[in-house]
Amino acid sequence: MAEEGIRTVNYKPNSFITIEGKEDANEFYIIRTGKVQLIKETKIIEDSSQPSVLNPGDFFGVVSCMSNHSQLETAVTLTDTSLIVIPREQFGTLIQKNAPIAMKIIRQFSKQLRFYDGEIAKLTLKKDDVREESIENLFNIGEYYFKQKKFNYAAHIYRKYLKDCVNGKYLSTATVRLQAMGIDPSLESSITIPDNSLVRTFPNDSMIFAENEIGEELYIIQQGKVKITKILQDKEILLAVLKEGDIFGEMALLENKPRTASAIAFGDVQCLCVNKANFEIMVVQKPQIATRLIQLLSERIWTAYKQLENLLIKTPIARIYDTLLTQVEKQRIPIEHKASYTFEFGPKELINMLGFQPKEGEELIEEFFQNKKFVLVNGKIHCSDLEELKKQVEYYKKMEEMERKREKSSPGTPL
Repeated sequence: MAEEGIRTVNYKPNSFITIEGKEDANEFYIIRTGKVQLIKETKIIEDSSQPSVLNPGDFFGVVSCMSNHSQLETAVTLTDTSLIVIPREQFGTLIQKNAPIAMKIIRQFSKQLRFYDGEIAKLTLKKDDVREESIENLFNIGEYYFKQKKFNYAAHIYRKYLKDCVNGKYLSTATVRLQAMGIDPSLESSITIPDNSLVRTFPNDSMIFAENEIGEELYIIQQGKVKITKILQDKEILLAVLKEGDIFGEMALLENKPRTASAIAFGDVQCLCVNKANFEIMVVQKPQIATRLIQLLSERIWTAYKQLENLLIKTPIARIYDTLLTQVEKQRIPIEHKASYTFEFGPKELINMLGFQPKEGEELIEEFFQNKKFVLVNGKIHCSDLEELKKQVEYYKKMEEMERKREKSSPGTPL
């Protein structure tokens, strides 16, 4: 059968367009006429990043389609509905002819990522560590690096503070700090960055941007590696090391909000830089780059959603199974009966990933290995039946959903 291109398809009310968890999501949809409702089977928190009822001009299914992962929600038509169906392979053609669609998708993705990252922070960090990023707090990040004698980072931050926080409380102190490092506050950084340049180079150990700095651009790594760090409880925490093809700073493309973490060159780095002014030009001239960008954003959203979903699971052993299943799905391993897979980590790493205390972790691992489908091979977790892994996840999620329904339907306990 020949592959179908972009097309319009009509649906009656109560038609199921996508099913949560369904694999092989090769298409996404734009509503031409009608209304579509999005439903999540495990709706534990109110997702304010996107409406549950979509109208003409709205889209759905992009994350799963462009990341080539399972569907994150079920979509059902509420009325007679006409949808534009776009196969993954036709995405570049679509946005080349209609750049505003790509901008709308990235705007929505930016909102979703900020929401998911915020919810994950609330669940994983102590209350005192969850704070709103602000340009005024940029000075405090500079102070941390100044005390650590990382003067190149501190200088970058103090300069940004003087430039972007013109009414800040610490302008005089930032000026004094720069002078103490032998730097003239009135001079621009020695690293010249032309505003209209699509390609930027950063020398080893230079700060690309700092936590709480106002963001105006996102970056796609073409060569080298980039460290992403964050200051928590007066310690610099390494969040990730990104490599060629990865993106960072994507929140800044359409939201004039402070950065949530710092980016530091790990070796000499070359990046493709995208801002609001050049994005639409890039979409038209190089749709393959915009397609790759949205693929990477889709992957990040899918991963963040799965992480949030895992954190909301109440049963600890269920979180172990769910984490393993997500790892399999990330690697796009076919989940079939008696299909085997060896993970790239052992029990200790798994417990650390989930944030369990050592004693609780040991007990959970002991319980976990009572399932004979899982064994250790050369210190790494091996599953002899991926279908069994998926069944375990489905079982525990079903049990928790039933429990939530019972709690919701049961009368309140008298005082």
